[in-house]
Amino acid sequence: MTDTPTTTDTVGFAPQLPLGGLRDSVNRVREAITNVLVGQEEALDLLLIALISDGHVLIEGAPGLAKTLTAKLLARTVDTGFGRLQFTPDLMPSDVIGTSVFDPRTTAFEFRPGPIFSNIVLVDEINRAPAKTQAALFEVMEERQATVDGVRHLMGSPFMILATQNPIEQEGTYRLPEAQLDRFFFKIVIGYPALDQEVLILQRAHEGQGRLSVDGIAPVLTPQQLTEARALVRSVKCEAKLLRYIAQLVDHTRTDHALSLGASPRASLAMLIGAKAAAAIAGRDFVIPEDIHFVATPVLRHRIQLTPEREMEGLLVDDVVKRIIERTEVPR
Repeated sequence: MTDTPTTTDTVGFAPQLPLGGLRDSVNRVREAITNVLVGQEEALDLLLIALISDGHVLIEGAPGLAKTLTAKLLARTVDTGFGRLQFTPDLMPSDVIGTSVFDPRTTAFEFRPGPIFSNIVLVDEINRAPAKTQAALFEVMEERQATVDGVRHLMGSPFMILATQNPIEQEGTYRLPEAQLDRFFFKIVIGYPALDQEVLILQRAHEGQGRLSVDGIAPVLTPQQLTEARALVRSVKCEAKLLRYIAQLVDHTRTDHALSLGASPRASLAMLIGAKAAAAIAGRDFVIPEDIHFVATPVLRHRIQLTPEREMEGLLVDDVVKRIIERTEVPR
């Protein structure tokens, strides 16, 4: 993945859209999170892009890399509701969505909403629930609603799912359905900290700050500010040649011989909105190829599949995405 796209400070461009407020809001959120979290700058940038793009995020990483903490910190910076679901093999769809309960006082059934009915929802270890429970998320992730007993119940606004999973442990886990993976805007992979970052973690622990907490994080972004930021992102310009470039990148995933499954048009839309959000955060009201490159891998890595032969050879999905980007001519 490439570096974060260039800001207007380095190119000397004055945007026509009023992006100052959006950048200030994003910087406040970033500062609040980095006061607690060490490292993971790229993952944080992608989370912020997903937040102002109105997209769900799947966070993957080995145990102990602060996946859950990162999601909780992001949720705390927005002044809105927060819910949490711990997925387990015995979890039922009604434990997620809710159920209708008979009320003897009114002699009628009353809907009792489940924990999914919040604004920012952390789904911890999402791959530990079977397909029946995973299917309960399909409608809410795509349509922001849940239908129970023929009655439609709308989610609040904003609504964002932050899901975590451990790629190492296989016992007691289930492969996520492709239809559900496609509903995630990004898949963010969190790696191990650099040596200097781990030293800083140890220093904080040695000085009595070893237990990282979200209690000291105050909301810095209101739902209204988030709604305005999302509207601005949609107004960022993208030239026709870059729209075609995005379509070409996604189309190449469908013809690459190393892949058995290519990306859907939903990936193209996610790449476009993500590139617009990256441009807005950088202070530009237009998309450049670097914006597209920055979001391409997290948009595609969970939507494509390697052929069994390539997988046995040790080829990685990220390597295929990198190769597709390198061989696709960048418009000028």
